[in-house]
Amino acid sequence: MGVRNAPPHAGSMLESLRGLGYALPTALADLVDNSVSADAKVVRIHLEWGGPESWVRIIDDGLGMDDATLEEGMRLGARDPRKDRSAGDLGRFGLGLKTASFSQARRLTVASRRKGGQIVCLRWDLDLIEGETGADWPLFEGPAPGSEHLLEPLQEMEQGTVVLWETLDRIVTDGFVAADLLELADRVEAHLGMTFHRLIDASHDSFQLLLNGQVIKPWDPFLLGNPSKALESPEYRILHTTGVTVQCHVLPHRDMLKPTEQEVAGGPSGWTQQEGFYVYRNRRLLLAGGWLGLGDGGKPWPRDEAHRLARIRLDIPNNSDMEWKINVLKSTANPPVRLRPQLHRLASETRTTARRVFAHRGHIMPASGVNSNGLTEAWQVRRSAQGTSYRISRDHDLLASILDRAGPLKGDIRALLRLIEETVPVQRIWLDTAEDKETPRTGFAGAPEAEIHETLNSLFEALVRHRGLSPAEARERLSRTSPFDRYPDLITALELKDSA
Repeated sequence: MGVRNAPPHAGSMLESLRGLGYALPTALADLVDNSVSADAKVVRIHLEWGGPESWVRIIDDGLGMDDATLEEGMRLGARDPRKDRSAGDLGRFGLGLKTASFSQARRLTVASRRKGGQIVCLRWDLDLIEGETGADWPLFEGPAPGSEHLLEPLQEMEQGTVVLWETLDRIVTDGFVAADLLELADRVEAHLGMTFHRLIDASHDSFQLLLNGQVIKPWDPFLLGNPSKALESPEYRILHTTGVTVQCHVLPHRDMLKPTEQEVAGGPSGWTQQEGFYVYRNRRLLLAGGWLGLGDGGKPWPRDEAHRLARIRLDIPNNSDMEWKINVLKSTANPPVRLRPQLHRLASETRTTARRVFAHRGHIMPASGVNSNGLTEAWQVRRSAQGTSYRISRDHDLLASILDRAGPLKGDIRALLRLIEETVPVQRIWLDTAEDKETPRTGFAGAPEAEIHETLNSLFEALVRHRGLSPAEARERLSRTSPFDRYPDLITALELKDSA
């Protein structure tokens, strides 16, 4: 059997690898991974605007490389992805440095120094590859002429590595200006703060990440320790595997958060896009949100408003990359079939809790629709084979009191209630919610205090005169009823009006 050698053409191969799908934030995250694997304590990223001469530089104080190690690191596919990695290694394919860099720039220069060693420097330049006749895959020694000063910080360091991107043709395109780079820097900061939040958390104080001289702050998707959360489960270990753990979270409803907290909790992509599983390897976030293809009846769960408060932390070891189908971009993960039933059960329970919190704006109600020692819910949801319908509860204390006193108007009131029930603008509410990325205002949000007081007075009168409760009992019941439980001072001030 004949065998032929068919190596790829260097220029064509490298140009093709530029299209893997990196954006600047994800490309930089791949380089930070290398720094973490090199035991760096501080990583400094700098985006410098200079029109066509703009550049990006990443400096870390990690262990550094000697000449042979650097050459191996600059080689494409330098490591076999099937081989085991050290416990703290964030890499897998031996491609990240090169593919991430080429996705943004045509020139990649890496200079490095080990403790006690000399500075070594190698460079890929896509514009020069086709012109070199002495090597099929020409790797140039030293920085490009005129770029030497950009590597000078390494001279003052005992050890570390500098990665330099130049000729940023995928970033500085036609019409791109300095303001666009500032906006891009904001996206980079948000992505890195999310991706490495468990590594740069101040409580660990072991790793620092800076962008243009400013420390990047971590973004905690789970609002750990927030007293308004409906669920913060223990950490569960997944059976039939090793090192896979899960923790389930249901965030507070927006109504339970301050305006500044609401925006932060929504995350870089917004509340709905950030719901679902957060997959980590060595505390580095791989996947932010989504339901890993889990669902019911053969249909995957979508990201939707009703479950926007559900977030689940999922940790996997770095020897499970193949089993979980982690891709080169570290942006996809698929759980093994044998683990899916366990993940489905935990996710389903978390989604159910999140839906109830969302539906009741932060107050979890039992299935009966009656809060413990509170009033009956004004609206009842009925599900049947014909679909879901919404009905105003005739047992609600205020409505029951009005109907008892309505006399000849009782029939008209009942007809009005049926008209309201049959004309609820469900589709309009759904559209407004989807377009505004927020639920319409209810629960007296933003209402004048006089309106709230008027409603409370009517309910108070109905409870005392119709239900026969004492004023103290009526106040107690109102204090346990949403949304009035948010206005304790108004409830305390309630007094029975003179019946005369």
